[in-house]
Amino acid sequence: METASVTHWPLLSLLVWLPILGGVFTLMAGNARPQAARWIALAFALATFACSIPLFTGFELANPAMQFVEQRAWLPAYDIQYHLGADGISVALIGLTTLTTVLVLIGAWGSVDKRVSQYYAAFMILEGLMIGVFSALDAILFYVFFEGMLIPMFIIIGVWGGPRRVYASVKFFLYTFLGSVFMLVGLIYLYLKGGSWQLADMAAQPLSLVEQTWLFFAFLVAFAVKVPMFPVHTWLPDAHVEAPTGGSVILAAIMLKIGGYGFLRFVLPIVPDAGHEYAWLVIALSLVAVVYVGLVALVQEDMKKLIAYSSVSHMGFVTLGTFIAFALVRDAGNVDGARLGLQGAMVQMVSHGFISGAMFSSVGVLYDRMHSRMIKDYGGVANAMPWFAMFWVLFAMANSGLPGTSGFVGEFMVILAAFQQNPLVAFAAAFTLIIGAGYTLWLTKRVIWGETGNAHVAELEDINLREWIVLGVFAIGVLLLGVWPKPLTDLMEPSIAQLAGQLAATKL
Repeated sequence: METASVTHWPLLSLLVWLPILGGVFTLMAGNARPQAARWIALAFALATFACSIPLFTGFELANPAMQFVEQRAWLPAYDIQYHLGADGISVALIGLTTLTTVLVLIGAWGSVDKRVSQYYAAFMILEGLMIGVFSALDAILFYVFFEGMLIPMFIIIGVWGGPRRVYASVKFFLYTFLGSVFMLVGLIYLYLKGGSWQLADMAAQPLSLVEQTWLFFAFLVAFAVKVPMFPVHTWLPDAHVEAPTGGSVILAAIMLKIGGYGFLRFVLPIVPDAGHEYAWLVIALSLVAVVYVGLVALVQEDMKKLIAYSSVSHMGFVTLGTFIAFALVRDAGNVDGARLGLQGAMVQMVSHGFISGAMFSSVGVLYDRMHSRMIKDYGGVANAMPWFAMFWVLFAMANSGLPGTSGFVGEFMVILAAFQQNPLVAFAAAFTLIIGAGYTLWLTKRVIWGETGNAHVAELEDINLREWIVLGVFAIGVLLLGVWPKPLTDLMEPSIAQLAGQLAATKL
């Protein structure tokens, strides 16, 4: 039977390799022709975005199986295959990636002027590798893309970053690299036991509780660093503060999601029993992240650092929603609650992509004008930049989780699911919304409102067309997803229902 999953042209390969090819062409333009490099990169990024639209239009909503599948032998001696496919979850994240990359390239147009071709090329290659992570169905292929992402990001932070860029880029690299080594050992173990690198085969493999426990902690370390979960989150504020604006946006909007995605792809299907056994640990760490890291954000003096800590706190909702599902399915037999938690985690991932990308872009707009990230150097920006202040306040409200913005939807779903498991957990998670509103609104008060702080702020020019485009698209994303999340939840529902079913099935 011919299904829609067998497409006649390799769409996913195109999405992976087109930006990488664009990166090569951008490099060839060379630093002597910065304008040409910008246009080449933007053309390829727009082409990649256009190619990602058929993912949404050609997607069969009712089908939980992987679609747009491609499978070819890659290293036949070890049975490693070039195996790509996408379900509702991957499609949503690939769409987010292709859109954000276009906005990042437009955002950097005027602000990056040294080694332009290399900067733009690094982002293009990074885009291809991230799409590869979201569509790989072979464990080794996933690992190659997962590690490959580190290189362009390392270069972006280390070359175009702030004064402590070398420290931040090395710390980012070591943390992530160390985590992924554990994952690799786990994957090799699964291969030696079951004889296949395919994620579907690994999910079907029977494992004892001891094996599952070891594998669970190997995956947990790898993906917890990426999310980042408390206590392995310390690399993120450093990386964000030193990274250029574009680097921060991609890091916050896409790369943190890879951790959450890894949990859904590896932990839930492959080690469901160990996941259930240690769900309390992840839930506890998530609550610490959402409360403690929120309080740490309150005392920051650097705008970027504050938003970075806010990211850790908001990503705590993703891990909370994911692991609350275990408790709901196994202890209470509540499949609907589990689906709600997983849905909430996913909506939160996409929503946080828009909000944090927008927040970092807004800080970048101020930084381009004033060359300072310190809160104390601002005050009364709204008097000089009213349009910019409008966008900033919208994103601040979304970051606080105001109903009508995307920040509310995911967090509300996760809190609803948590309440069904334990009202106290839900209370702790809901309390963070208050802390989140606290630090976000206080930041807004000190930067945007009040009397004009100094002469430099009084001279600021409002946003230009290019900045309008970037902030405008982010704003549309935040509002659309806040008012009408149904297309996104419908897209992911079959895949989520299938995951909830995998949680319920024991391997013991």
